[in-house]
Amino acid sequence: MIIQQPNSLFAVNTYSYTLNYSARDCIESLAQKGYREFELMMYPGHLWPNTCSKSQRLELRRLLESNGLVVSTLNMPNIDLNIAGASKEMRTYSLENLRSVIELAGDLGIAGVVLGPGKANPLLAAPMERLMEHLYYALDELEPLANDVGTSLLMENMPFAFLPDIDSLMKALDDYGNNRIGVVYDVANGHFINEVIVDAIRKSRKRLKVLHLSDTNTSVYRHDTLGLGTVDFEPIPTVLKEIGFTNRPVLEIISSNPDADLDDSCKKLYAMGWNK
Repeated sequence: MIIQQPNSLFAVNTYSYTLNYSARDCIESLAQKGYREFELMMYPGHLWPNTCSKSQRLELRRLLESNGLVVSTLNMPNIDLNIAGASKEMRTYSLENLRSVIELAGDLGIAGVVLGPGKANPLLAAPMERLMEHLYYALDELEPLANDVGTSLLMENMPFAFLPDIDSLMKALDDYGNNRIGVVYDVANGHFINEVIVDAIRKSRKRLKVLHLSDTNTSVYRHDTLGLGTVDFEPIPTVLKEIGFTNRPVLEIISSNPDADLDDSCKKLYAMGWNK
């Protein structure tokens, strides 16, 4: 595989490519454009644990290592899963899926697995104590496995989760008390619920491992290319430097034309001074 010079200070989430590309083809295509680091989405036909054989896992790991590429995280879309669901059957199904993702991360040498806190019924939510009990049970089940296979759990702020904001998310994790569990802070998710982004990043500093970047407004939930929403990205590099965050931010842009929109978003971020 011929790889151009590095194109970006940013990692790329592969959400936009899940319907039409395998993970391997997606990585090869993006690497030829100069990207070096990726967050792979779990999606049948793209990358799915139960259909990814041991030989395929070994082949993908060799591809990454031989070309100096990194997959930093695996991310299971949380639309189909709910570790805080009302029914035991849904919680069991969700945990089985997440266990398979964690095992895949171990086989591929990937540092983190993104986890959603779970969802409450928006019309009649279960008591917070019950939702927290389900979340902590899931962490009891999943975190030891993650530790055993050499990866870690990273919990993300999600506006549709029962812990949508950084304050409640950090408190839940601090109360649980396991310092190995990190946080993914998603800028668009925070902006959609009117969080002050730089303050939220500061609050997450002791657990922050991944930063997701995309644009949205506060009326319609989106993960758009930069400029289509109302997120103010300019102050973010200063606070990242302040807290000592040096990992590549992840462009989680969901688009029908992702190659062009990724390139456009990188150019806009560079123009704001992110490359400094």
